Amino acid sequence: MTISQDVVNRAKQIKLVIFDVDGVMTNGGLIIGDDGQEYKSFNTQDGLGMKLLKASGIQMAIITGRTSNVVTKRAESTGVAHFYQGVEDKLVAFHDLIAKLNIAPEHCAFMGDDVVDLPPMLRCGLSITVPAAPNCVKQRAHLTTQREGGHGAVREVCELLMQAQGTYDAQFAQFFS
Repeated sequence: MTISQDVVNRAKQIKLVIFDVDGVMTNGGLIIGDDGQEYKSFNTQDGLGMKLLKASGIQMAIITGRTSNVVTKRAESTGVAHFYQGVEDKLVAFHDLIAKLNIAPEHCAFMGDDVVDLPPMLRCGLSITVPAAPNCVKQRAHLTTQREGGHGAVREVCELLMQAQGTYDAQFAQFFS
């Protein structure tokens, strides 16, 4: 995949990446059991990418419209320190988060897959979506990943950020020796 110089330049400035969950960290499907419990399937390669991204010094957050215990567990297991669940207005959560962390919008990346993600996507330094997103979202994103949500799209973004910021080799060296 060829990444534009504009996207690389934007990626160099990122200090915080914010992920939506359904359709980004998962394939967008919801499994709800008879007991009302919600189940989601996450990609293990995405999880390792997130851990390596955190180790490289980039903070991570989740802003999602749904509320689920499994999201809390995923955030904890991948090193996501900041997460907002049950959010109706993602822009409000975005502004709250960047104010708490004292990070300028242009130093944030937002990865979403639907129109509800556009308000923060349009205000951040690097907006990213997935191939299954509606055209109106893809047209407004700086980057559409090659991989689908829940199938390595998050890992693709983590590696892009590390490559742009020159931390990829150091993070992956432990696996190549």
